[in-house]
Amino acid sequence: MSPTTEVWLTGPVDGVPRVLQPVAHALIQAQQEMAELAPSLSADVLWTARGAATPGFHVLHMAGALDRLFTYARGDALNDMQKVALRAEVQPHPELDGKALVGHLEATIHRALTQLRETDEARVFDERKVGRAGLPSSVLGLLFHAAEHTTRHAGQFITTVKLAGTGH
Repeated sequence: MSPTTEVWLTGPVDGVPRVLQPVAHALIQAQQEMAELAPSLSADVLWTARGAATPGFHVLHMAGALDRLFTYARGDALNDMQKVALRAEVQPHPELDGKALVGHLEATIHRALTQLRETDEARVFDERKVGRAGLPSSVLGLLFHAAEHTTRHAGQFITTVKLAGTGH
């Protein structure tokens, strides 16, 4: 397989229900893209705002939003730690270099893939409530949104890094 082959063209992800394969593929693709680029970046590149959200924010937000959306997909409410993490995403974290950020994202994606494997395909249309307002969604709606949201921020990360002129 070519290193440029996108994940969705590499076949099914073991143990993930067929209907959830696109979610798994999107998460793995984002993980690979971040692992390829982020570890080599300095804290200055990751945490300096240049008229847009920092690249570091995008990685923290990918992991945080993925965790929150998968929590709702399980039918659970956010816990206090998740709420604190949400508020902290917008703050610079120069103590987190590219390797630490990728490790955090990879751990979150690993948990998400485990949850996908444990998701009953027959229950993907079950209703779920989102946030304090209890807005309507479904298991599938939340998992799909988590995938597209993750890929959107992966793209924003890559673009922001390139605009910073890092040579990547």
